[in-house]
Amino acid sequence: MDDSKVVGGKVKKPGKRGRKPAKIDLKAKLERSRQSARECRARKKLRYQYLEELVSSRERAICALREELEMYKQWCMAMDQGKIPSEIKALLTGEEHNKSQQNSSRHTKAGKTDANSNSW
Repeated sequence: MDDSKVVGGKVKKPGKRGRKPAKIDLKAKLERSRQSARECRARKKLRYQYLEELVSSRERAICALREELEMYKQWCMAMDQGKIPSEIKALLTGEEHNKSQQNSSRHTKAGKTDANSNSW
């Protein structure tokens, strides 16, 4: 017991700290590592694919918004010159037409409910 220490009735030898390495089959360990690397690459590929799709959809949305903005600019320029674009006329007449339809349908619905309430 030259360098050994006695602690709680047990003899400890210096230099034996930490966990002892488990006896694992090296081939199995290597295969697990390779499989993990394959799965990691597959996840990475899917992540990049998803991000590319996300970017392309956002780019398409931006292009559509730019086209819409350009259309509104053209309309404003035409109105500044005193012209009313046919698209705006169509929108306005369409809104007026929709409002008149909604109002007439409300009146007919109200008349039906009054008629139904009188029949009881």
